[in-house]
Amino acid sequence: MKSLVLVLLSLLLVFPAFAQDAVSPAACVEEFDADTSYFPDTVEVEYAVGFSIEYHSNYKVVTVNTPWQGASEPYIYVLVQCGTPVPEGYEGEQIVEVPAASAISMSTTYLSSFVELGLIDQLVAVDEGDFIFNPEVRARFDSGDILEIGSGSTVNIEQTLALEPGVIFTFATGSVDYDTHPVLLEAGLNVVLNSDYLESQPLGRAEWVKFIAAFFNAEAEANIIFDEVANSYHELTEVAADAESRPTVLANAMFGDTWYVSGGGSYAAQLIADAGGDYVWAEDASSGSLPLSFEEVIDRALDADIWLNPNFWFTLADGLAEDERYAEFAAFANGRVYNNNLRVTATGGSDFGETGVLHPELILGDLIYIFHPDLLPEHELFFYQQLQ
Repeated sequence: MKSLVLVLLSLLLVFPAFAQDAVSPAACVEEFDADTSYFPDTVEVEYAVGFSIEYHSNYKVVTVNTPWQGASEPYIYVLVQCGTPVPEGYEGEQIVEVPAASAISMSTTYLSSFVELGLIDQLVAVDEGDFIFNPEVRARFDSGDILEIGSGSTVNIEQTLALEPGVIFTFATGSVDYDTHPVLLEAGLNVVLNSDYLESQPLGRAEWVKFIAAFFNAEAEANIIFDEVANSYHELTEVAADAESRPTVLANAMFGDTWYVSGGGSYAAQLIADAGGDYVWAEDASSGSLPLSFEEVIDRALDADIWLNPNFWFTLADGLAEDERYAEFAAFANGRVYNNNLRVTATGGSDFGETGVLHPELILGDLIYIFHPDLLPEHELFFYQQLQ
């Protein structure tokens, strides 16, 4: 891993004038100088398609290109260095002072970024505590340092206002019945939409650590974290490329009367491909879910070699309790069913949905081992377990 010292030295070599004028990004400015650059550390977005960041002397313009699936307009946030003036021309946009003194996370998928960026002390609330997996965040929640404010249209506005958060990170679906941000915005709070879940590339989703970092002037830390993730991911894809054969892969299971499978252009499909597997619906170009009947799935995937992520099963018996027809699948009959629930809490917290978002290389390592155990003979499954 590159050290922070090396990163800062490289900035001095490449941008000497910029680094010479820069001030501490963690401190409020006491005397504003229009000729000073206040952000010594910046990020470049390489893989993510959902956001962009533009840097100016004392402010950043962060654009969320597609705040939810089907959204017609981007959301723009202007991040202004504490103690400096708000730039002109952004009267209709949200203005957020940085570095944010405190934050609320309305999804557990952001928690690993807070922890690894060293921002856990700034985290003052979450939407629902039961789903926290990370032990550090869980400890702060249990001690009362992190509160629970609820979600959706019934979020506790009074409690949220009392916390005076610098920024609230949440997601949106475009539905007024389920989204939290409309009521929070109406209350005058700084609410930022994170649409990392729309990314179809694993490294694209992981790169949203840079998005969160921008609100805390923690870009240097984000670059170090992401560079290590990307390097490890690429090294593993090279390992998988040496596979002599590619097993066929089925995913998910019935939910009610519908079997939702990921499209061939989805995040899940990309991980399977990068791990050296042939996803049964790989030829489908969609990035969302495909609602199918049991008959449609069994017609296509009856002979699939491997079955991943079947609902909340911990054993094969759990699957049979849902539907005895699952036993007809070759992967089930051969005992090659794997679920990503090795690391879960008694209350439903899943590390796959926390650490896995920021570290897709850990997921990829598991999948390569499942598909091609000979390629990673020393690997121990981290998120996945083989169901018995």
